[in-house]
This record gives sequence, structure tokens and C-alpha cells, in this order.
Amino acid sequence: MLPLIRGSVAAVLLVTNVLFWCLLLFAFTLLKIIIPVPAVRSGITRILNAIANSWISCNSGWMHLTQKMDWDIQLPPNLDSKGWYFVISNHQSWVDILVLQHSLNRRIPLLKFFLKQELIKVPVMGAAWWALDFPFMKRYSKAYLEKYPEKKGQDLETTRKACEKFRTLPTSVMNFLEGTRFEQAKHDKQQSPYKHLLKPKAGGMAFAMSAMGEQFSSVLDVTIHYPDFVPTFWEFMQGKMPRCTVLVEELPIPQDLRNGDYENDADYRSRFQQWVHELWEKKDAQLDALIQKG
Repeated sequence: MLPLIRGSVAAVLLVTNVLFWCLLLFAFTLLKIIIPVPAVRSGITRILNAIANSWISCNSGWMHLTQKMDWDIQLPPNLDSKGWYFVISNHQSWVDILVLQHSLNRRIPLLKFFLKQELIKVPVMGAAWWALDFPFMKRYSKAYLEKYPEKKGQDLETTRKACEKFRTLPTSVMNFLEGTRFEQAKHDKQQSPYKHLLKPKAGGMAFAMSAMGEQFSSVLDVTIHYPDFVPTFWEFMQGKMPRCTVLVEELPIPQDLRNGDYENDADYRSRFQQWVHELWEKKDAQLDALIQKG
């Protein structure tokens, strides 16, 4: 099948899948809004998550139909679909999201991604993410905070409030610690100490730990590697991505880092950042080994 035809077929299947499941999702979301009974809303939330899991399964279905890809997915044993996980990953392409969902769907609870506030405006998908309680983050630059100091800490407070929603229902909180996709120009500009990664931003993760650290059973550290090249979304849809490696490692959360005041406790902040730095050093070495292996 020619790449253009393959990409077009994949795009039609993707859009059809989105529209079908979003119709169901929005119908139940409307019920959740108009019925103020907590028990009913909790039940509807479970239905919404089940719809999302089925949506992801269908994504995997059309990917198998249209992509001739060699998947190398290495998972830890005994993952729990009823547990609580904090999931971190390197970030290189929009394709990463489909890769993560394909690799982890139904093995752990539905992934809830930290998203930039601007993404809520994306047609259809923005409303779907909102309906599924994905946390939307509004990042402020240093210059903006100097001009409006009252905004300081609001993005992290948003993290805390979002995570409070996840206390009653098994959830996998997903965060790309780099905050943006890896590009060599970004790497060089921030003078990253890692060969294949941008500097991690530990604040959002720390505030999630503060909000529900005792509930997280562990951290799932995901390393995504594209052996041939990092694909754009359209290249992926055209079937031009022949191989993908996904390494998932389950890591314990140090007890002294499960709860702390990241913003005001300098010692806790330093220890948390050191822990994340060590995770990132290990991931950088993994990526280096995978690249050398080819």
C-alpha cells in the first residue's frame, strides 16, 4: 500500500473512531453534569473511563490494520489495572501518546495526561480531555510572574486540585517531565546535561506526590525509542515508522519523598530534584545504549 493511501485510510479510521466514542463520552458527561448525586457521578466517571479504554483499544486496532510495525514492548510483571501509578516518560513526538496508550492500555488504569491549558481549545479532543478529568496546566514565564507575582504557584495549585479528583478511583497520572518535545535546538539552548533528554521539571510531579503520594503504588518509568528516526504524526500514519521500542520499569517511591512542601522546603526540593536527576541519568544511559545498538 502506498504511504499516501495508507495514511489516508489510517486518518479516516482515526477520525471515525474519535467521533464514535466522543458521542458516547459526551452523552454520559452531560448526565454527570446534570445529576448532582456524588454516587451517581462516581459511577458515571467509571463509565467514562471504560469508554476511553475502549476508544484506545480501537486505536490499537486500526494501527494494527494499517501499520506494519515491529513493536518491542518490555513491561514489568504484575501490573495492576486497579492500582495507582505515576507514569513518566521521555517525549520526542506526538506519536508518543499513541505509543504509551497502546503499550499500557488495560494493563494499568487509564492514563491521565498533564496537558497545556491551550489544548482545551482543540476541537472535539479538548472537550474529551476535559470530560475525562485530564489536568490542564497553565504555565507562566518568569517575566510574567515578575509582572504579576500574585499568579505564582497557581499552576502547581491546579496540579494539586486535579490530583484530588483521582483519590477515589484507580488512576495513572502521566507526566512528560521535560514539559515539551525534545528538539536539538531546545537541548542546546538550555544546555541540558543529558545527551538525549531535556532538563526535567520536577515541580508538577512533586505536587502530585504531595496531593496523593501515599496512594501511588509506584512510579512507572517509560523510555520510548524510535530506532530508525523520530516520526512526525503524519509519517506514523503513513506507516513509515518500522520499529518502536518501549521499556517500562516499575520503581519504588522513596518514602521521604511521598509528602513534602516542594515550594517552601528547600531541603525537600533539593532531595526531590536529585531523585529525578538520577532517574533522568539512567534514562539517558538507556537511550544511549539503544541508539548504539541500532
